[in-house]
Amino acid sequence: MTEKKQLRTIDVPFVALGPSGVAIRDRLKNLTAEDEKVLRLVGEHLGALASRDLAVRCGQGHDHSTQTWAARKRELTAVSSSRWAGAITKATHDEWALSRRAQLAHVQSLEAGTRTLMHRLSLPLGEKGGKRAAGGYRSKSEWFQKTRRLAVLEHRLDRARAERDAGTVRVVRGGRRLLNTRHNLAAAQLAEQQWRQRWEAERWFLAADGESGKRYGNETIRITPGGEVSIKLPAPLAHLANSRHGRYVLTSLVAFKHRGAEWADRIEANRAVAYRIHLDVARGRWYLTAAWQRPVVQTIPLETARARGMVGVDTNADHFAAYCLDPHGNPVGNPRRFHYDLNGSADHRDAQLRHALTRLLHWTKQTGAQTIAIEDLDFTAEKTREKHGRRKRFRQLISGIPTGKLKARIVSMAAEMDLSIVAVDPAYTSMWGDQHWQKPLASPRRKMSRHDAASIAIGRRALGHPIRRRTAPPRDDQSDRRGHRTVQAGPDTRGREETRPHVPGPRTRSVPPDAERTRVTRTSKTVRDVRSDQEWVQDSLLLTV
Repeated sequence: MTEKKQLRTIDVPFVALGPSGVAIRDRLKNLTAEDEKVLRLVGEHLGALASRDLAVRCGQGHDHSTQTWAARKRELTAVSSSRWAGAITKATHDEWALSRRAQLAHVQSLEAGTRTLMHRLSLPLGEKGGKRAAGGYRSKSEWFQKTRRLAVLEHRLDRARAERDAGTVRVVRGGRRLLNTRHNLAAAQLAEQQWRQRWEAERWFLAADGESGKRYGNETIRITPGGEVSIKLPAPLAHLANSRHGRYVLTSLVAFKHRGAEWADRIEANRAVAYRIHLDVARGRWYLTAAWQRPVVQTIPLETARARGMVGVDTNADHFAAYCLDPHGNPVGNPRRFHYDLNGSADHRDAQLRHALTRLLHWTKQTGAQTIAIEDLDFTAEKTREKHGRRKRFRQLISGIPTGKLKARIVSMAAEMDLSIVAVDPAYTSMWGDQHWQKPLASPRRKMSRHDAASIAIGRRALGHPIRRRTAPPRDDQSDRRGHRTVQAGPDTRGREETRPHVPGPRTRSVPPDAERTRVTRTSKTVRDVRSDQEWVQDSLLLTV
């Protein structure tokens, strides 16, 4: 008898926290030539200071302290202002911390790759692998090439570990991708002058942190309730001021159409608001972004989120598969699919994702549910070339699923529509959903895919129900003696997610046996005794109540 497969522990569903920040943007229209000149000069000057400060911070490594930070800020204050210096040093610290996190992720990725290669190289040629571990390589030539690949990864891993221990990070102000574009201008369809303009604009620094208690929440870049924008000029550029106290007032007025009332309430109460001004070189437009933080509040309890049902969503590389479930875990209506195309530029992908999420949220409101259940996906360790080898299309499929951006987008967008997000463990949702829900719900007028069945499994797990629709009935055939035979399995029922064993023969005495079952029932008494010792099993065709 084969040993039963041990299932991994499934994490408990939880309600995701709401967004912790808000950002809105508006265009700076009708700027004069003098306005654009001042913005360019301020951006270039502060950008050079930010680059210099970042180089100093990266050179310090682990030797950073409060004293070194104060010394850097004093040097910047002499050539700008105290608030500009504080904004620059804070941005430097954020960039350095982000690089450290990326460096750690790179080390972990290299470690996972070397472990996989060492495991596969230790296996005999042609040995088959399983779902959890890859098998051996197919040929001696491939085995030899992978030994060279292992040597390369080990060298990279040693260098990455040495840099992390020394506190050395690699940061490019302006972006490494744009830097590499300089060497492929023909492929990017850019002239050198066009690339130079984008590169310089990305390296400018025109961002100011907010201060609670100060006038309109920001002393460096100030916006009045009427939309007037003024900038505190750095000391070397103070002669360009057109207002008192070394400030320059732009001719453009700002009117935030989205969240404008919330922004106005904050600045009138002198609460902190951060601003950033940037230039879109491709369009030739200036934009101003306002941002502020929200206190992280406790979300609604899980039982409250389950009260009005759930919409289970299965995330895929090109669409969201959604199904509405009632509080008892029964599917309601037909499945829905919300498609998106993630090919093209980053802006196009982001717009496609936002459009699909908007349609999903509106449909959820129409169903009457107040909660959406999604999988807590993380494919960091699943898309390495060492693990999947030749399965390049599968690696591209996994990499195409927008897991990180989806989490941030759906939480913030759902909060604006008074919807909650419940994250569930993604273990076995596709497999068990296909096994228990795809075939029973399929009909000539309803086409059920594996993804639609997975969305039901996700929703049932978020509701606290097992993915299986039924548990084994009581020992007695009379339902009035021990309760209804289709009672739902409780959370503590052992084996509630497992497949029930198939027992040949008729399921009830009221159903006449067919030819195959008749032959089974005409076997010897020993076989009937064996069947009589087993637990009575009903074919699961109906839904729970």
